[in-house]
Amino acid sequence: MVSQVNKTRFGISQASVNNRFKSHIRLCTQLGCLSMFLFTWSLPIAQPPSTELLRIQSMPSISGLPDWDWTQARTVHVPDTPPLWITTMSQTRKIGSHGYHDIYEAVSKDHGLSWSEPRLIRSLSRHRDAQGFEVAVGDLWPSYHPSSKTILLTGKTFNFDAGKDEHYLRERVAYAVKSLSHGAWSGLKTMTMPDQDHSGAMILAANAGCNQPWILPGGDLLLPIRYQRRKDQRVYTSIVARCRFDGQKLEYLEHGSEHSIDRDRGLYEPSVIAFQGRFFLTMRADHSAFVTSGKDGIHYSSIREWRFDDGEILGSFNTQQHWVSGGDGLYLVYTRRGANNDHIFRHRAPLFIAQVDPRQLVVMRETERILMPENDACLGNSGICRLSDRESWVTCGEVRVSYGERKGERNRVLFTRILAGD
Repeated sequence: MVSQVNKTRFGISQASVNNRFKSHIRLCTQLGCLSMFLFTWSLPIAQPPSTELLRIQSMPSISGLPDWDWTQARTVHVPDTPPLWITTMSQTRKIGSHGYHDIYEAVSKDHGLSWSEPRLIRSLSRHRDAQGFEVAVGDLWPSYHPSSKTILLTGKTFNFDAGKDEHYLRERVAYAVKSLSHGAWSGLKTMTMPDQDHSGAMILAANAGCNQPWILPGGDLLLPIRYQRRKDQRVYTSIVARCRFDGQKLEYLEHGSEHSIDRDRGLYEPSVIAFQGRFFLTMRADHSAFVTSGKDGIHYSSIREWRFDDGEILGSFNTQQHWVSGGDGLYLVYTRRGANNDHIFRHRAPLFIAQVDPRQLVVMRETERILMPENDACLGNSGICRLSDRESWVTCGEVRVSYGERKGERNRVLFTRILAGD
């Protein structure tokens, strides 16, 4: 009886109470959703960066030789009075892979309108070492080091047994220094690396070939490096090392996160840049390309595959990518599939540039431009020369000219100027 009274107390049945309670819950849920919507709507919405207008201008080229190609050509700007530009390049066999010999330099004193005849850097000539290996320094990247007023040339060594069979495990982080006071280059030097990485694995065959470095305001260098962890597996791990350079000696200080993938040759040919308070790292893989970012220049977040902003894979594979910054924009220089270029080895032409969304780490498709058009040559091994926040140059030696429609022609070192803003 008591139970019955409780169920009908105040003339309201339990079923009615339940129904009203459910209605109240639905209303609260709806109001909660509305308030959450209003709160979210009031927050600033992350927008992609505004696109920067680029002007792209072709510049006079340097002609190759009848019996040799100029490859791995890259330029450095010396902001002296008057300024000058130096392009280093490898004398390379026309047929075959890694046929690198001596290193040459060409100089411009008129903003790239003309270049001197390429001159042999005798101290960096291909030579035979004490173990009988022929050693060629290559994959070089020149950087101006303001605090020491020198040019630092970073790259790797190629080592050939009896001058023919390449031994990858003998590769080293190679460098050379040009004194701007007397104009002479040092001989080949190598940087000492730790025996083990943070995982306890060996650091083998470390090198900085084709890697775009970044010089910090205090003079230290962020140098991207790749290495093997096992002698029997040519699978690369990529890092960024913080190095000290005093104008003569390059010294490893530390490195941060270590990046690889469990397929093919891992991740290699890393390149780094600083932009708007963060650092960005791009890496080559055999099947694709990867990107990440970080706050301090040596530690980076998890990698992701390069994509366009519509979600499609970028299509750059088995070759390097490099960075350009100008005005308010961050840009990627790359080659890719899908550009009517199936006849080009590894789709390494044309050479593209496009703006990157630094928050989403994607390439903004609508900004893609052709830097250097396809002309029956590979254009994958490019280099970036930064003159100012508004001007950069891209340098690239044509490769494999002798394999296609231009067989018998001389290759060229191409230059393109990129101007940001008005």
